[in-house]
Amino acid sequence: MVATGGKETEIMTQSFTVGDLSVHRVIESEGPLFDPKVFFPTLTQEMLDENASWLKPNYIDPASGQLMLCVQSYIVRTPHHTILIDSCIGNHKPRPDFPFWDQMTSDRYEKGLAAAGVGFGDIDFVMCTHLHVDHIGWNTKLENGRWCRPSPRRSTCSVSRNWHTGRNRSGPIPDRNHGSWIPCCRLSRPGGIKWSTAIISSVMS
Repeated sequence: MVATGGKETEIMTQSFTVGDLSVHRVIESEGPLFDPKVFFPTLTQEMLDENASWLKPNYIDPASGQLMLCVQSYIVRTPHHTILIDSCIGNHKPRPDFPFWDQMTSDRYEKGLAAAGVGFGDIDFVMCTHLHVDHIGWNTKLENGRWCRPSPRRSTCSVSRNWHTGRNRSGPIPDRNHGSWIPCCRLSRPGGIKWSTAIISSVMS
């Protein structure tokens, strides 16, 4: 399977700077993926119809009626560290409930990183804002039948405070095989998965 089940933008990266920081947007996939009324349960057809003039084509795909979604990471480069915020979907991950993400074998994400001047080996920290599968996939890569962190460095997978709820949640897109985050627990620096304190210190220093 390629990167996504839908139309994709050709722009893989966008960048801007804030003081000494540079921020690079890396897109893994972009296209029509979900029924808007499933994604937003309180949304009604009447509300969609009333707002169709500005929702289409950028936010609602006119052909399928599906919600246009972008799965992306941000690379933050400080004078001292390179930080990856959200690691998208990843390859070889079983996602049977989402065929457009199931067992992907795309090189688009790695090409996007390269376009931003970054490889997996350059990343010092990974920060996942939450534990849905489209935010944690590249925390690990499949190597010789095992899930391994793609960076040879001792990078820390740092997740938000919903880590404990993410372990047990039955939400819309849990990481059912745990292949994207359990290895990070085992392989983290002493103390296990950290919250964002180390990353904040890196950005502020």
